Amino acid sequence: MRIVVAGGRTQADFLIGTLVKKKHKIIVINDDLQYCDYLASTHKIPIVHGDPSKYFVLEEAGIKDYDVVIALTHRDADNLAICQYAKRCFGVKKVICTVANPKNAELFKELGVNTVISSTHMVAQYIAQATTVENLIKTMSIEDEKVIISELLVEPNYACVGKTLMNITLPPNTIIGCIIRKSSDMIVPNGNTEIKSGDKLLVIASPETQEKVIAAIAKQ
Repeated sequence: MRIVVAGGRTQADFLIGTLVKKKHKIIVINDDLQYCDYLASTHKIPIVHGDPSKYFVLEEAGIKDYDVVIALTHRDADNLAICQYAKRCFGVKKVICTVANPKNAELFKELGVNTVISSTHMVAQYIAQATTVENLIKTMSIEDEKVIISELLVEPNYACVGKTLMNITLPPNTIIGCIIRKSSDMIVPNGNTEIKSGDKLLVIASPETQEKVIAAIAKQ
């Protein structure tokens, strides 16, 4: 997968390391030259120095038709600009950003941002769970984003491992429609189906419940 990480400090550092290990193709854009040098030496990848909220910087970075842009700057307006440029001007399929002001979350979604993470605590929690960050990326929407389909990978330390579906509390308007397991091609689950480590769950949810579903499945 081709992913752009724009801005950020500690969160970006951890996220970049995770994505590099998983062999994704990464473009990193950061406006702090000293931090660019640190990221380049730490992760052994090229880093673009510049303000990622500027059109010409994104153009020079070559993000056209990338799969995902993740905007992590500390300025909400800049994150929105990054996401809108990425989607409208460069054909990026999915855009994710953080907001310092929770009141901006719904507005940003209305303006086309696919996933908005609205608190610093949630950002740290999501990024600490590397697979959860990646699961946010492996998402598609249908019917003008009224329905969200997410692929969630179950890690060995998740509390849902060993439980049946009827014993896992999920938010309303949520269905685990399919389980992909290594030992068999596909399972259409029912209430008695047990979740196992390594399962990939295809979850159908509303945009309002998507993050709650991820939190419920990834709970440790």
